[in-house]
Amino acid sequence: MSVNIFVLFLLSNLIIGFVIFSISQRKAERLHIKQQDLAEQLNMLTEKHGHQMRNHESLNQKIGRYNKLKDIIEEVNRSLDMQTIADKLTEIAFSLIGRGKGVCVLYLADSANQQLLIYKTKKEDRKLIIKAKEGDIFDAWVLRHAAPLVIEDIKSDFRFDLDKLKAEDARPIGSLISAPLISAHRFLGILRLDCAEPHFFTQDDLRLLAAISDFAAVAVENGELFQRTQDLAIHDELTTLYTKGYFLERLKEEYKRSVRQNRPLSLLMLDIDYFKNYNDKFGHSAGDIVLKVLSKTISEELKDLSPVISRFGGEEFCILISGLGVGDSIAIAEKLRKRIEGTKIVLRREETSITVSIGVATFPNDVKDEDELVIRADRAMYEAKQSGRNRVCSR
Repeated sequence: MSVNIFVLFLLSNLIIGFVIFSISQRKAERLHIKQQDLAEQLNMLTEKHGHQMRNHESLNQKIGRYNKLKDIIEEVNRSLDMQTIADKLTEIAFSLIGRGKGVCVLYLADSANQQLLIYKTKKEDRKLIIKAKEGDIFDAWVLRHAAPLVIEDIKSDFRFDLDKLKAEDARPIGSLISAPLISAHRFLGILRLDCAEPHFFTQDDLRLLAAISDFAAVAVENGELFQRTQDLAIHDELTTLYTKGYFLERLKEEYKRSVRQNRPLSLLMLDIDYFKNYNDKFGHSAGDIVLKVLSKTISEELKDLSPVISRFGGEEFCILISGLGVGDSIAIAEKLRKRIEGTKIVLRREETSITVSIGVATFPNDVKDEDELVIRADRAMYEAKQSGRNRVCSR
């Protein structure tokens, strides 16, 4: 009996232990599942928190970048000088959007033929040479469509012929953003950034560049208008040569430079022979034609010498050339005289020509200061007139 009781007791304990173990095992499994659920929820919350933090950081960066636009606008609008405007625009775009990497290029459009020309660049590698001075296939696309362009990876964008790009410019380009400068439906230029790294620029970068380009267009247009106003103030309206006042200012500057550098400075003063006869015979409009043709002839003949040319008054012109001694300046004046004499002018369907008398004076051979340079050249021109005209004289 005792053995049976012991067996029953043992079996009952085993059963009770198994039940307790089973219950504990189920509880452990439930706890493990709950733990996994909690861990999964924690991971989701951590990821959500990280995502929110990244969004918060990104939002702060965007707010910071766009807050800078106000300062940028004020900074750019402080100046009407085109060089200053271009410097500030490229610096702003390069640092704010390009983060100091790659290349930033400001192209301005030639309104006459809608051709792009590089006006200013900002480069990570200062030794880098941009070969495509009139823009490449991407700039042509922006010019043609007058719309912003973003390319995250050049190699995966099949709109463009990369072989043609390599032929135009050897610099490596991985990604690019570009925005046109448009004001009152007039295409003014392009502000562009590119980088050797693919996926460097984002759509948000493009939106910011487009915003910068909008006010940049206004700044550039104001700068161009100011430049044209300045040009009109120092250029003769009829001949487009420098005015007498501006020429005399440049004469002072060039004289001081010649003294510092110990270089000769020559002044050629010329006057059209018998100009009144052309006005009397063909009318004053014909006289204007003569002055325009003469101005063009002088500019073309002397373009390699970088002269300062002025319509000094009426039919009288002054030409300032740095670096020419007495002998060379007389030779240049004689060559110019012959070129003018051989130039045909059609007035009222009649072919004619003009001659000029030229006086030459050179510093330091003939004079001691800039005022005397003008006086001596004028006297030499008067001597050419008195000697029979159509000749060169020097004093």
